[in-house]
Amino acid sequence: MEQVILVGCQLRHVNDDVFHSSMDELASLTETAGGMVLAAVTQKRERIEAGTYIGKGKINELIALEQEVEADTIIFNDELSPSQHLQLSKQLEAKVIDRTQLILDIFAMRARSREGKLQVELAQLKYMLPRLSGIGVSLSRLGGGIGTRGPGETKLETDRRYIRRRIEDIKKQLEVIVQHRERYRERRKNLEQFQMALVGYTNAGKSTLFNRLTAAESLEENKLFATLDPLTRKCKLPNGFIPLLTDTVGFIQHLPTQLVAAFRSTLEEVRQADLIIHVIDVSHPDHRQHEKTVNNILSDLEASHIPQLIIYNKRDLLTESFITPKNALLVSVFDNTDLETVRMAIQEKITEEMIPYQTQISAQNGKLMSLLKTQTIVIENRYNEIDDCYEYKGYISEKSPLLNTIIDSNNLKE
Repeated sequence: MEQVILVGCQLRHVNDDVFHSSMDELASLTETAGGMVLAAVTQKRERIEAGTYIGKGKINELIALEQEVEADTIIFNDELSPSQHLQLSKQLEAKVIDRTQLILDIFAMRARSREGKLQVELAQLKYMLPRLSGIGVSLSRLGGGIGTRGPGETKLETDRRYIRRRIEDIKKQLEVIVQHRERYRERRKNLEQFQMALVGYTNAGKSTLFNRLTAAESLEENKLFATLDPLTRKCKLPNGFIPLLTDTVGFIQHLPTQLVAAFRSTLEEVRQADLIIHVIDVSHPDHRQHEKTVNNILSDLEASHIPQLIIYNKRDLLTESFITPKNALLVSVFDNTDLETVRMAIQEKITEEMIPYQTQISAQNGKLMSLLKTQTIVIENRYNEIDDCYEYKGYISEKSPLLNTIIDSNNLKE
């Protein structure tokens, strides 16, 4: 394991709890990436030092500490500018990386699908391009073609050109994948399947809830960003209705802008959802900030208008009393009773987005009765002996094709 020193700068307007929570999160990210935290260096300042992030005195302290503990890597708790990264690398012997680079590294480690790997590589290259320094400015390669003969071009120029070409190549490959994903979305829309998306701060328990609601096998792990590639499965509710549920990548404070841009197509799953299920780790001391972070990212994705069901998870790990807000749930996803409560709450939330109906179906029309059970919320179903038919009452989406084909619109209640 790499030996790591963490460095953080607390500005005057940031309170102690928020700053320490951010540093603890950086330590968790470091462990997820395979590092061992040896020490943490912090400083309070009015503003970030433009050249070196922290002050000269702290730099000297950091130099002495890295020699003392023989650190391999020093990780800074913010995104360093290219000039800050260059200056720090010159003064420190250990490898210097920042929070953004660390998150990108974890994403690269977690990506499984071709799309996920391409998205991470795109984000890494965009991060790397402005940070290429003139370390290897010696003339090293000859260019090819008219205008490049003679002394050749520097390695720095060649690297920049390679990265730009690679970025364009990845964008073209992603365009094909995005079109493929959009065709899937269009197909689901045409079938009028109700779509739900699980969102939440990283390690809130989304994948665990997803697995228990869908009987899927998404990776469950007590680590940050255990899930990276989105997974969509059918989810059966108590009355038989079957919506689609998508497990998404966890959010985090200061989520790198490169990642938000690269994962835009994946995050479209959230924007296209009919219902967002927001999972919050209530046992985490900074869970309110986590909730705020997720809501801010949803706002950036233009998804804040979508109806939400808020689930406060990990009640079994609570060490103090918690008052559950109205219309939210306090659960442990490992508790079967709580899981049924979640299913019922999802069903009620979906019902709010539908309109009521009542209809009669011939006893011989088993196919239509089966469709009603899986594509509508059925609240009453009884056999009418006099008319030899089944009477159904329930809720249906206004967009459902069943509304025009099997339900008498005159029976719809306003």
